[in-house]
Amino acid sequence: MTSTPPTDTGAPILVTGATGKQGGATARRLLAGGRQVRALVRDLNAPAAVELAAAGARLVRGDFDDPASLPPALDGVAAVFGVPPVTFGPDGPRADLEAARGRALIDAAAAAGVEQVVFSTVASTSSGSASSGSEGKTLIEEYLRDHVALPTVLRPVRFMTNYLGLGLGRGIDGLSNGVHRHLFPPDEPMQVIALEDIAEFAALAFADPARFAGRTLDLAGDEPTPVAAAAAITEATGIPIRYEQFTDEEAARLGPQIAETRKRWQAGHRWRADIEALRVIHPGLRTLADWLAESGAAAISALLEPARRPS
Repeated sequence: MTSTPPTDTGAPILVTGATGKQGGATARRLLAGGRQVRALVRDLNAPAAVELAAAGARLVRGDFDDPASLPPALDGVAAVFGVPPVTFGPDGPRADLEAARGRALIDAAAAAGVEQVVFSTVASTSSGSASSGSEGKTLIEEYLRDHVALPTVLRPVRFMTNYLGLGLGRGIDGLSNGVHRHLFPPDEPMQVIALEDIAEFAALAFADPARFAGRTLDLAGDEPTPVAAAAAITEATGIPIRYEQFTDEEAARLGPQIAETRKRWQAGHRWRADIEALRVIHPGLRTLADWLAESGAAAISALLEPARRPS
């Protein structure tokens, strides 16, 4: 088995989660920048995989739960972008399984001689700890630093695309009947990030491994209040949107993890990404208004307009 130093820009970068949100955005950004992309997918015929192949990515089948499938995917790659699949059980996220999946990828990369791995996890809060339900990601971060020569950790906050209904589910996030419902206090800042900017930071790390080696970056691009965000969406789409915060009782009915997250947020444990420092690294960092103008408003309108038409 051969490996290529991460400074070799002619060798491919393996992107996991390539048919998902972060992996897909990163694969497209790397391809647009002229990098070769090897996309790890479980189903070579999935529509998102076919789209990536059409864009220029080379598809390789692999599964975190089948470690033997990973070494062939890593043969000859320059670096890895990792997003382990999250697994939910009856009581919430399965931290043990998520950590095992992350370790499987890291072990395979180390065995292949791959020195640079960029892993995306989740933003830390003002308490200094990661967000509730992120125990598996914390274990992955620790393992990454111990086993890879050039590790970089990206910790994104809430995705702007969550307004498209891709958030936590169970009635949280997304837009329904002109309402955005979440746990956040309505008039306090709420950090958000565009998927394209997560991909941009990954691309920057791959372009300059030494600069980003050992770094952990909490990623956000804007911090509007939920009420201000709803107003911005209303202005950009022409569709009236308002914000409602879940009560304690409503959060409790959604499960213990949701209730605990609301309690932590109410106690002041918030995301703490340094947006101005991030903008020095990436001057094109998108605000919510930027994302709406670029693609978000059109996507939200396409999602909501059919429901607004009389039947």
